[in-house]
Amino acid sequence: MSAIGTLNTAHIGINVTDLDRSLRFYGDVLGFEVIGSGDADGRRYAFLGQDGRLAVTLWQQAGGGYDATLAGLHHLAFEAESIEKVREAEAALRERGVTFAHEGVVAHHEGAASGGIFFHDPDGTRLEISVPQGAEGAPAPSATAPTCGFF
Repeated sequence: MSAIGTLNTAHIGINVTDLDRSLRFYGDVLGFEVIGSGDADGRRYAFLGQDGRLAVTLWQQAGGGYDATLAGLHHLAFEAESIEKVREAEAALRERGVTFAHEGVVAHHEGAASGGIFFHDPDGTRLEISVPQGAEGAPAPSATAPTCGFF
C-alpha cells in the first residue's frame, strides 16, 4: 500500500471532437446518463454516470481523433455483469455500425476465463466491455500478448 492509502478510480475524462455525437454514443449506445453538463467560454463538457454515480466526463476540446501513437489513455475498460450482457452490448454496437477490433467475444489471453469485446468510440478511443469470468473457450487473438494491449 502506498503512503496515501488505497486509491480507486473515481472517473475517466475523455477529450472528444463533437460532444453531441459522443453523448449519443455514450448515452444511447453504452447506457450512460448525463448527470451534469456545462459550457465554459465555448468549451462544452458533460458528466456521465449510472445510478447517479459519475463514471466518465466528456470534454469537447480535442482538435482531432484518438491517436494510439501518443502518450495518454491506452483504452478504457468497462466490466459487465455477465457474458450475456457483453453479448447484448455487442449486438447493440453492431446495430449502430461501431468498429470492432476483434470479431465477437474474445479471451483476454489464451485459455483465460475473462474476456469481452473491443471496439472504438466515434473519435477512435479504444473501449472494452468485459467480464472476469464466463468467456471460457473464447478465442484469443494472440497466443503471446494480452488482447487488450494491441488493438
